[in-house]
Amino acid sequence: MQTHHATRIEIFIELPALKSLSRQLDRSRVTGYSVLPVLGGQGRSGPWTRDGEVSAAGGLVMVVAVVASERAESVLESVFAVVKRHIGLVSVSDCRIVRPERV
Repeated sequence: MQTHHATRIEIFIELPALKSLSRQLDRSRVTGYSVLPVLGGQGRSGPWTRDGEVSAAGGLVMVVAVVASERAESVLESVFAVVKRHIGLVSVSDCRIVRPERV
C-alpha cells in the first residue's frame, strides 16, 4: 500500500481554550481533528488527575490533527497564538498516511 508524508500535531491545552483553538484550526483550513480528554499525567509540578474536580473546566484536552507537511508551519503559528496564553504543550511529528486527500 502506498503511503504519503504528513505532519501530526498534538496540542495539550486547557479545556476553556478549546473553542479559541478550534477557531484557529478552522481559520487555518485544518479539515479534521480529534479532541480527547486528558485524564491525568505528570507535569513540572508533579502528578495530577481529574479525580475530585467539581467541573471539567480545569481539565486538559488533547487535540490531534494531521496536516500536509508543507502546511504544518503556518498551522503551528496559528495554534501557538492560542497556546502561548494558556497552560499547554504542542508536539509535532512526521507521520505516514494512506489517504492524502483527507489532509
